[in-house]
Amino acid sequence: QPPEVPYCNYKLVTNELEIHSLTAELESLKNPQGLGLSSHLDGLREENAKLKYRLNVLKRSLQEERSQCSKTMMNINQRLQEIFGEAIREACPDLENPPLAVTPNQQAKFGDYQCNSAMAMAQMMKSKGLKVNPRQIAENIQQNIPDNELIEKTEIAGPGFINVHLKRSFVSKLLTNLLLNGVQPPSLESKKKVVVDFSSPNIAKEMHVGHLRSTIIGDSMCRLFEFLGYDVLRLNHVGDWGTQFGMLIAHLQDKFPNYLTVSPPIGDLQAFYKESKKRFDEEEDFKKRAYQCVVKLQSKDPAFIKGWNLICDVSRNEFQKVYNCLDIQIIERGESFYQEKMTAVVKEFEAKGLVEMDEGRKIVFAPGQQIPLTVVKSDGGYTYDTSDLAALRHRLFDEKADIIIYVTDSGQGTHFQVVFAAAQMIGWYDPNVTRVEHAGFGVVLGEDKKKFKTRSGDTVRLMDLLDEGLKRSMEKLKEKDRDKVLSTEDLTKAQRSVAFGCIKYADLSHNRINDYVFSFDKMLDDRGNTAAYLLYAFTRIRSIARLANIDEAALRKAAETTEVLLEHDKEWKLGKCLLRFPEILQKILDDLLLHTLCDYLYELATTFTEFYDSCYCIEKDRQTGRVVKVNMWRMLLCDATAAIMAKGFDILGINPVSRM
Repeated sequence: QPPEVPYCNYKLVTNELEIHSLTAELESLKNPQGLGLSSHLDGLREENAKLKYRLNVLKRSLQEERSQCSKTMMNINQRLQEIFGEAIREACPDLENPPLAVTPNQQAKFGDYQCNSAMAMAQMMKSKGLKVNPRQIAENIQQNIPDNELIEKTEIAGPGFINVHLKRSFVSKLLTNLLLNGVQPPSLESKKKVVVDFSSPNIAKEMHVGHLRSTIIGDSMCRLFEFLGYDVLRLNHVGDWGTQFGMLIAHLQDKFPNYLTVSPPIGDLQAFYKESKKRFDEEEDFKKRAYQCVVKLQSKDPAFIKGWNLICDVSRNEFQKVYNCLDIQIIERGESFYQEKMTAVVKEFEAKGLVEMDEGRKIVFAPGQQIPLTVVKSDGGYTYDTSDLAALRHRLFDEKADIIIYVTDSGQGTHFQVVFAAAQMIGWYDPNVTRVEHAGFGVVLGEDKKKFKTRSGDTVRLMDLLDEGLKRSMEKLKEKDRDKVLSTEDLTKAQRSVAFGCIKYADLSHNRINDYVFSFDKMLDDRGNTAAYLLYAFTRIRSIARLANIDEAALRKAAETTEVLLEHDKEWKLGKCLLRFPEILQKILDDLLLHTLCDYLYELATTFTEFYDSCYCIEKDRQTGRVVKVNMWRMLLCDATAAIMAKGFDILGINPVSRM
């Protein structure tokens, strides 16, 4: 054994080599005639059985070694799928792509997980003319479950459900691993490059609630990918080019003629935009001059580029106020970035004979799509279709992205579907290799169930919305007398945490595909599945160790020396719930629906409350209130719950505070 190889890694390698060797030997024994040993079949069968037993023991040992060597959290569901996948292949070797369904059990009396593959397999066999009882299939699967580190026992119920009971000792080991190493992501097969296109407001226009949804959802997706170990590029594809800039620059020249030497005081860009739009609609001379300004801008005239930059900078400063409140990190790469690249894209489509002429326009029809893309307008200008194709091409070939996610409202779904189809048609990417996806979302409604607007019918300014959130959260904290026990600094931290956390959570806790009703009263309610409830629950859990005078060093020592016992039903329920975290993250990775994480955190908080109400962690003297006994393994369960909740909050972009 070379000294530089850690012992645990060395054992893994040697075990894996022996498994390969035994597997090869088993394969050779399957064909005894080829070996000229047909007369010794009984002996071979006995040898085969011994080898299989040895192989299973080694595989089990290997899994245990891996779990001890690895600091990452095990995805129990995934591991059970591996185990049942192997059992199904052994039980039905002739069945091609048999269904594999393993889910957590909803009722504790039936065990912890359930494999429901037998019924679907029976249906597959029936379609091939084979009539097999699903319960018989379940029994065959059960008999072929390999030796493993995870399953205590299995039971067959009903028409063919296989109920799975986990080993409490192994679950306890996984919890100790979590406590010693922190909340680590499951191991990653390969580090992929991810591009997330989100937020994307238009320069010179106010950010509205639609941008709020895109910003919150996109940021949370980025946080998930980053936690899992992917290389993430957060892109803000702002609308910073096009006809409206001619209009804005023409108005800038009239209102602030010395803008090249003296920075113009454009405080309210929204009002400035409205003034220029009114002139554009009503004054023919102004309209002509605006179009001339567009030509000058597109030809990169320095004076017009200066005006364009001034307007963009004012907008950026306004956007940044929102991003600062919501703790959003994002790189701006607007439509202007792709201007030079659009000509090459059009030429590429033309060179492959994919462009058609239609009344002076150049259009592209993608297979299976009803609507064409307009890549060049009849006046020779480019469109959103052209810039989105150029952006997608750049992300695929220059950024070398493996995953590209667009977070915009669902109304743009058809547009992106056509863009993606055109990119596949020209051979830019294979959807089986590269994941390119539109993550659409519904609109924000007011409490009247109509589109969210101010009383006067205007779009709600995001900064006004965030300021209102701060005002309401302070009222809520004072209602709970938090201003009497918290310092001014802690009170301000709690105010921001509750305000912005509630706004984010209210959005993320709804299925993004659906519309949702924006209500400060509901989001600030500390009952039910809200950020307010979860933040208070988290603060309460964190305070338990403080009440028992146990510091982090003592908890660390306990994690190293104390077994986490899971004898009480509520301890067991909480322990299993904590270890489902990797499964939840995997599901969101697959479907990009973040409300699953919110539902999980709410379930974890309520499961913890059940545990805390039934299992004493700290025993106090009734007269003096002094702590007389501390149950350390239960304190460790409190610590593990706080750690998982904190990581969940981090992925959602919510910043909890230690005192509230």
